[in-house]
Amino acid sequence: MRVRAYAAPAAGQPLAPTTIERREVGPNDVLIEIRYAGICHSDIHTVNGDWGPQPFPVVPGHEIVGTVTEVGSSVTRHGVGDLVGVGCMVGSCGECASCRNGDEQYCREGMVPTYAGTDRDGTTTQGGYSTHVVVDADYVLAVPDGLDPAAAAPLLCAGITTYAPLRRWDAGPGRKVAVVGLGGLGHMAVKIAHALGAEVTVLSQSLKKQEDGLRLGADHYHATSDPATFEQLAGHFDLVLNTVSAGIDLDAYLGLLAVDGTLVNVGAPAAPLSVNVMSLIGARRSFAGSMIGGIALTQEMLDFCAEHGIGAEVEVIPAEQVNEAYERVLASDVRYRFVIDAATLG
Repeated sequence: MRVRAYAAPAAGQPLAPTTIERREVGPNDVLIEIRYAGICHSDIHTVNGDWGPQPFPVVPGHEIVGTVTEVGSSVTRHGVGDLVGVGCMVGSCGECASCRNGDEQYCREGMVPTYAGTDRDGTTTQGGYSTHVVVDADYVLAVPDGLDPAAAAPLLCAGITTYAPLRRWDAGPGRKVAVVGLGGLGHMAVKIAHALGAEVTVLSQSLKKQEDGLRLGADHYHATSDPATFEQLAGHFDLVLNTVSAGIDLDAYLGLLAVDGTLVNVGAPAAPLSVNVMSLIGARRSFAGSMIGGIALTQEMLDFCAEHGIGAEVEVIPAEQVNEAYERVLASDVRYRFVIDAATLG
């Protein structure tokens, strides 16, 4: 079926309206009429070519919420009329150790990304900046009642990207958690860490978002542009979650960790970061990375957010404003996630 979409024709080129082909609904497929698609910084990195060559034209978007309009003959988990979500992956081998353990995002054969990847039929996957998408039912999530569909869309990437490490490194009562950056990822990390019961501190370049940070659930807020911050908080945190996509002084942030503390990077800067090993061995600290979560954990995250009334802070825009939105994201001029209203695709 032909559907309307916004695509990047080449690296660094503005997105433009187009039509794309979606495959026929197979036995284990779900056809989704998209209602909302979040704009992730990863979308911008991809279409700008920051992460290497891409199979242009590319329709970005891996924060998708919509309504099921057709299901394949073998599908039992979802039905017509259900509100569902699709995140950063739409396939994996299903057989390797990672897939068997529920970590499909770390599939040894390589997960199939929602866009700019190679689908099971050899075609290029195209994402959520479109009116419809066909997805294997095993990679479709149920959006619980009580979640606003627009605010739920960013949970499919920003939500699970922060929930996964917070759960993995035991953020909760009695734990001191720092969130570096209060953007699309960071504001979700604050909300989720607070709901998990941790003592939450925001570390941001300035104090201009302090009021927001405290409103979202932070207990403390410090400016990293002030050298006194790193002196005052040295050895203080059990977990530091770095959500920014720009380069940072890893050694300075590692110095904020207590013995056995962990700095987890979820932001994906275009350039490599360096670390002095003495920053690690001097206090048995760890530096780790984390990328989204498996399907089961993503469903757990959605259910948790529904239970605690957590959604993203969003600015809903018509599709024709997508290029302006990209510019504003790069200028940090959004609080805190743009979401495209797919009905405006015409």
